[in-house]
Amino acid sequence: MEYFQVMQTPLGKVTLLSDGQSFLGCWFENQKHFGGKYDLTKAEESDTLVLQKAKQWLTDYFAGKAPEIATLPIKLKVTSFQQQVLQALQQLPYGHTVTYQQICHLITDDEQRAKNLSRAVGHAIGANPFMIFIPCHRVVGSDGSLTGYAGGLARKKALLTLEEADFQE
Repeated sequence: MEYFQVMQTPLGKVTLLSDGQSFLGCWFENQKHFGGKYDLTKAEESDTLVLQKAKQWLTDYFAGKAPEIATLPIKLKVTSFQQQVLQALQQLPYGHTVTYQQICHLITDDEQRAKNLSRAVGHAIGANPFMIFIPCHRVVGSDGSLTGYAGGLARKKALLTLEEADFQE
């Protein structure tokens, strides 16, 4: 069984999903890829312990703290390549940005392969089922500019501003 909660944040409502043991995802209302690979219409509204922890994590985050993702029992329902990309994203420190190409280099030492991975990395980042928690908002263009974000560029800018990260508008 899957359980959900909707939480109001400073950037709008987010839907949090759990299976009771693990945290399965977080999506902004009306974002691209809402619900990811889950059918949220089949989930039951319930305030499980996992969802309580996720809500506390978000509360701390929006209060300007840098909560650790390791405190949540995350379960990824993604391909092995997406998992590599999301694991690389989890290494990004609060308040820092990285380019798509730098992510490519984090997942392979092969220079030629890294050059060809940008599009696939971008797709994996765009389908991230853990908005904010796995910080895809910290990925910027090669010139430091804001690029795509499934939650919308205004939210991406707000998240980076909260973290006092450097980026180009």
